[in-house]
Amino acid sequence: MITVSNLAIQFGKRVLYKDVNLKFTNGNIYGVIGANGAGKSTFLKAISGELEPTKGNVTLGPGERLSVLSQDHFKWDQFTVLNTVLMGHTILWEIMNERDALYSKTDFTDEDGIRVSELEEKFAELDGWNAESDAAALLSGLGIKEDLHYKLMGELSGKEKVRVMLAQALFGNPDNLLLDEPTNDLDMETVTWLEEYLSNFEHTVLVVSHDRHFLDSVCTHTVDIDFGKVNLFAGNYSFWYESSQLALRQAQNQKAKAEEKRKELEEFIRRFSANVAKSKQTTSRKKMLEKLNVDDIQPSSRKYPGIIFTMEREPGNQILEVSGLRAETEDGEVLFNDVNFNVEKGDKIVFLSRDPRAMTALFEIINENRKPQAGTFSWGVTITTAYLPLDNTKYFENDLNLVDWLSQFGEGNEVYMKSFLGRMLFSGEEVLKKANVLSGGEKMRCMIARMQLRNANCLILDTPTNHLDLESIQAFNNNLKLYKGNVLFASHDHEFIQTVANRIIELTPNGIIDKMMEYDEYITSEHIKEMRARMYGDK
Repeated sequence: MITVSNLAIQFGKRVLYKDVNLKFTNGNIYGVIGANGAGKSTFLKAISGELEPTKGNVTLGPGERLSVLSQDHFKWDQFTVLNTVLMGHTILWEIMNERDALYSKTDFTDEDGIRVSELEEKFAELDGWNAESDAAALLSGLGIKEDLHYKLMGELSGKEKVRVMLAQALFGNPDNLLLDEPTNDLDMETVTWLEEYLSNFEHTVLVVSHDRHFLDSVCTHTVDIDFGKVNLFAGNYSFWYESSQLALRQAQNQKAKAEEKRKELEEFIRRFSANVAKSKQTTSRKKMLEKLNVDDIQPSSRKYPGIIFTMEREPGNQILEVSGLRAETEDGEVLFNDVNFNVEKGDKIVFLSRDPRAMTALFEIINENRKPQAGTFSWGVTITTAYLPLDNTKYFENDLNLVDWLSQFGEGNEVYMKSFLGRMLFSGEEVLKKANVLSGGEKMRCMIARMQLRNANCLILDTPTNHLDLESIQAFNNNLKLYKGNVLFASHDHEFIQTVANRIIELTPNGIIDKMMEYDEYITSEHIKEMRARMYGDK
């Protein structure tokens, strides 16, 4: 249990939030949401003790232990992988070290014997005899194979380190767990494993994530940081979003009677509760929603960008034909080979691969920014494209203000350009910001505005949710579902893929897997799993 009392965080004159009074209880998982810069990670740091609050305090239940997902991937480079995980339980790790030091003494005294006896008792109470096997099981579940367990952390790749840090946070069944973006750099199998693990976790969890599917799968509550306030709501992210949008529509409809509004909200709660019962969430979470008072549902004051893609012309029957494409890294590693497919009218294709460099290579090739090692491609004569690259650095290496920056990519006067920037929540003096000082999220919003200027009938999106907050992701997602043109994209956002894609193409070093099916079916199909293993040459 975590109790937050009169918490306030202020940096100089900027107040992130104040008068925060919340209690986080056992058996619940709280998803912390808010716009970029709202203070989500700061909130977790204040709870963990890493950051001293301006005012107020945070307390844990008596004798409870707090575990935090570390963001420092270099701190443990001199330790073995297994020991790094064991160090996640600091009390147990200290006992193990002191005990081993005493046993290794050549002049072992009676006092040492008494101390060892005390340590052995504590070691047994903390289930120390199973510690290494438990740590190894966590590592294996997170995709860290046994042959890596005794290697130094410094020998691991960045993605492997992320998994070890996650195992470290989970180790020892902590009473309270803080996770900041735990799904970053995890593949779909590992994210599924983590969802299952947390769904069965019986203690208190606070998690910050931009992965809506993950939040929906594990969270019982939503902590919304919005305009200097921190509010707690029952339900997962989708419940919060849909209910706040419903409440907003009701607030705008002044003519609706109070009783009609109440009936609509009550029906919404019943419908959503039924959906929850079908998910990984437990029956107790379903009952929580059923008992929710309709007065607890409030419209959000959050602003959503106006992401609206329109087509200047309808595409013809020939969209894109790809034949025999092959791409390699500079070192000669094969990213994909023998790639053949035709894009049909109405296709919204997600491209997958175990190596994300493969999707970027494909997109760069079909945008003529990179030469393939073999093969050809041809676009239909009616097709116009708009490309959102993974790396947009080169677009912002200048000191143009945002109006002049956007004017490079389309025709129109200053008012016209400001309208597109306004859609992306740049207003007032913000449109005079210099391009080379923008944050990652601001750069992405500018790139989306640039795409909208093109009125293209085929969108090419390389990991479009990178650096975006949940509001921008939701707006992007909503528009792509309605967009009538073609979409070719790569993403690590489960909900984005599931709701946009109607076709899946997986790029491998030995050809492609090409299926017209939903993403949820694709990742759970045993037939597809066997096919993927063959294509990647798994033993």
